[in-house]
Amino acid sequence: MDDAYRAALDRFEEDLRARRLSPHTVRGYVADLVDLFGFAERAGVAEPTQIGLDVARSWLAETAASGAARATLARRTAAARAWGRQASTPGLVRLVTPKPRSPLPAVLSQRQMTDALTTAADDAATHPHDPLALRDLAILEFLYATAARVSEVCALNLDDVDFTRRTARLSGKGGRDRTVPFGVPAERALHAWLAADARGAVLAAARANGARRAGAAAAAAVGWVGGGGGIQKTETEAVFLGARGSRIDPAVVRRLVHARLRATPNTPDTGPHGFRHTAATHLIEGGADLRDVQELLGHATLATTQIYTHVTAERIKARYAQSHPRA
Repeated sequence: MDDAYRAALDRFEEDLRARRLSPHTVRGYVADLVDLFGFAERAGVAEPTQIGLDVARSWLAETAASGAARATLARRTAAARAWGRQASTPGLVRLVTPKPRSPLPAVLSQRQMTDALTTAADDAATHPHDPLALRDLAILEFLYATAARVSEVCALNLDDVDFTRRTARLSGKGGRDRTVPFGVPAERALHAWLAADARGAVLAAARANGARRAGAAAAAAVGWVGGGGGIQKTETEAVFLGARGSRIDPAVVRRLVHARLRATPNTPDTGPHGFRHTAATHLIEGGADLRDVQELLGHATLATTQIYTHVTAERIKARYAQSHPRA
């Protein structure tokens, strides 16, 4: 990639971060623009500002021909339009975003979710000296209680949790913060994990390992805390930690959710977002107002939340077909 394209890409990424888009969105848009710029260079376009509507459409056509999903095409179109606005390239702004299909999200029944959380609690009770078992239970309970995104769970800090009010402050998409409640089971699981013999044990072990690996001098040079420990100061603020004492990674949360559901009989496999879908669906099935669910999920528009009314309708239809004699 030549200098002009590289400079345009850097400006685009800087603009996205200034708009406080999620790291996941920034990575996706930047990767899409890298692909668009590579296509334009191969097509002989000398400057990024010379990329017109015809080039962008050819790029999208090539993407579609490669078998990319409609959601990928929609994101790539959105990325090109975002760069067009930033670079004042009118042609790209006129790109039409393909509407991706919206499959109904997979959800667990209330019994299946109860079984999954019960088996996690049993594992934690069976392994009282394993702090990560307590952590995993706390994450699962918190995911279901708050319908939080996996990125919001990983970003949760100690001062975001208010045990007096049983609420947590989540940092959502676009820099929109919201406060969500959680119930007694999540409170108990969080208390057990945050106790000194659980979360503190993970920190202490990581500091000891870090000191052995790096030595006291190296630890001081990079600003580790605890007089030569292995933990960055900012990481000690995180509620949920990885096995090495740093802030837990979304991939770790995804793995533990999948592992828990695979270990629970007669339960479909899904990820953390499935917990979010499940919590929202159960709220609506229980009579919660749609706008209250919108606030809990942090959706910018009610239209996004309305998919859960469709999920509930499908579940009612399925039960009707199974139980009504003239269905």
